[in-house]
Amino acid sequence: MTRILIIDDDIHIGNLLEDLLTREGYQVFRAYSGTEALLVLATARPDLVLLDLMLPGLSGEEVLPRLKGIPTIVLSARADVDSKVALLLGGAADYVTKPFDSRELLARIAVALRRGAAPEDRSLAWENLRLHPDARQVFVEDREVRLTRTEYAILRALLSNPTQVIPKSLLLDRLSEDTPDCTEQSLKMHVSNLRRKLREAGCRDPIVAVWGIGFRLRDQEEQRSSSGFTVS
Repeated sequence: MTRILIIDDDIHIGNLLEDLLTREGYQVFRAYSGTEALLVLATARPDLVLLDLMLPGLSGEEVLPRLKGIPTIVLSARADVDSKVALLLGGAADYVTKPFDSRELLARIAVALRRGAAPEDRSLAWENLRLHPDARQVFVEDREVRLTRTEYAILRALLSNPTQVIPKSLLLDRLSEDTPDCTEQSLKMHVSNLRRKLREAGCRDPIVAVWGIGFRLRDQEEQRSSSGFTVS
């Protein structure tokens, strides 16, 4: 199912968009600020983004460069040509002025998705570990590592955002799509199993547990001494 992320702090507009897109068969995610959008993107990669500009926290202009490789349609009340040109040159796939016609927006979404459908290498890597999102496969060197859906989702979240600590609460929220009964205690088990499988395949442990918060990817300095961490 095609996944669309709506980044808009206007609850009324967001609800209208979600209803419209859901009726058309799209899977919809919501973010109400630029900062929240980055947290969502750390654990799930949408096929298209609808981006408002006037957002609390990070503005739409600040979020747009972080959406490289994801077709993004800007939805804004700004109608001046200079704003449109700057955003289109800055990476937006399209620009739709509010208020908009729902039929036109759906058509523009379909066009943007077709343009963004060209194959590209979206693989994520850490040392000799590589994750291929399109095929949902994980390899250490040329050896495939068989992961559960939950283990795969955890690893993808960490590799997608290598410099950020991902809180347990956010991981649990996203993992609920694959493992509805996942709890904080079972999350520890999934992470432990993931680390064991990667070690057995010949990959040094890439995961660091940040006590009381969540997990992050090990940085270059920690790679040199990777044996002393346990899941907490």
